[in-house]
Amino acid sequence: MKVQRIVSSTLIYLISIIALVGFIFPFVLLIINSFKDNGEILTSPFALPSSWSFDQFVEVIVAMNFMVTFKNTFLITSISTLLIVIFSAMAAYHMVRKPTKYNKLFFTILVASMVIPFQTLMIPLIYIYGAKLQLIDAIPIPLLIFFYIGFGSALSIFIFHGFIKSIPVEIEEAARIDGCNTIQTFFIIVFPMLRPIAVTVAILNVLWIWNDYLLPSLVLNNEAVYTMPVMMKVFNGTYMNNWELLIPAILLTVLPILILYMISQRSVINGVMQGSIK
Repeated sequence: MKVQRIVSSTLIYLISIIALVGFIFPFVLLIINSFKDNGEILTSPFALPSSWSFDQFVEVIVAMNFMVTFKNTFLITSISTLLIVIFSAMAAYHMVRKPTKYNKLFFTILVASMVIPFQTLMIPLIYIYGAKLQLIDAIPIPLLIFFYIGFGSALSIFIFHGFIKSIPVEIEEAARIDGCNTIQTFFIIVFPMLRPIAVTVAILNVLWIWNDYLLPSLVLNNEAVYTMPVMMKVFNGTYMNNWELLIPAILLTVLPILILYMISQRSVINGVMQGSIK
């Protein structure tokens, strides 16, 4: 039995190490190749750079208009995430505390909508809001935030829904006896109790929105409102990619969100577990 336990533990550690190397290796390649020129990248992508110069990063910051694109990305991500968290928590709370047949049907439709690929909605979405309503050219950033709220609410409501069911109703009844109405009960009593799961929902949506390329590339048609992933296409040509600038641009784009995830990954895992089990 002891030998079997040792073999089992060794096998688990071995698989974990292999998985860790598999996940880290692409990021290591990204870092070392961000200091190379096109020739070095194409001829020796796995070797260390001949010189550790930051000239490419300076050129990328200028070419991407980094401060403007970072501001656009931060603005879209923060506003979208905040509204998704608030609206999803409110919707989930209403569906849990008022389990009518219509609310149950609506929740079922929301959960089912998560399996619909965005590509199936892409053309009609852009046709309606672009060609028909002309909103893409008029208000691109607010429209993009509106899209993110719509596409991000289903999963967020699902996670909140499972967590809210574990909150005792007696707490809310005591608040109503003290004179709180439904809105006050939610924001003063319930919402603070949702903090662990709200952090998880926020981080998951930040990771998605910050790194998203497809939806912003369809909605944002002006460089002045580009996000960082969309702005990286300035380094792509019809017949050739400028790898010595594209790779540092990718690194600068993913680095902030990677740091955020590394800091908060424990909250993400705990929140998902609590939301799914409860």
